[in-house]
Amino acid sequence: MTGAPRVVIVDDQALVRTGFRMILTADGIEVVGEAPDGDAAVDTVRRTLPDVVLMDVRMPGTDGLEATRRILRDGGPAPRIIILTTYDLDRYVYAALTAGASGFLLKDVTPEHLAAAVRLVRSGDALLAPAITRRLVERFASADDRTVSLHRDLSALTPRELEVLEALARGLSNAELADRLHLGEATVKTHVARILAKLGLRDRAQAVIAAYETGLITPAGRGNGAPA
Repeated sequence: MTGAPRVVIVDDQALVRTGFRMILTADGIEVVGEAPDGDAAVDTVRRTLPDVVLMDVRMPGTDGLEATRRILRDGGPAPRIIILTTYDLDRYVYAALTAGASGFLLKDVTPEHLAAAVRLVRSGDALLAPAITRRLVERFASADDRTVSLHRDLSALTPRELEVLEALARGLSNAELADRLHLGEATVKTHVARILAKLGLRDRAQAVIAAYETGLITPAGRGNGAPA
């Protein structure tokens, strides 16, 4: 995908929106819209058709979780959504990831990381901070409330694909996966694409959640009986 990413910023604080706009614009990223709440976010996304949405998770009225669900339910190509939060263990963030968000950022993110995150998810990857994501999923994936569960059956995956999924769920990048499994990066990308297609998942963020919810990876740090 070529050209500058097109972004919508959603946050109930005008100062946050202004700051993020300045950071992204200075880095050559086009901000095509802003919204102070979830309802306005849905309308703005439908009107501007951005590549990426920076979505605050907690807002008055319609929150970022419901806005994410509504945006991703719309027909046609959907934007990638990055959830913004001030908490790294937020129940809403986990629910947003299962709803199809491509990752999350803490609001104190550095300017360089913010711009890099937008470009990363726009390219089709998922934004996963491995340590935080692991704690988040471990906290909520085994909870009694499974209303946001992905409920995926891993039986369709080959042994190699299961191995790739397990490593992916531990937060390894494609380059790290290739090195660990002694594969080329192109082969790793093919395996990841097949895993997502077979399990009906949007991206790597949902693959991580599915790996925990199915027990391939457990909070104890072991998957398929293999040492972490």
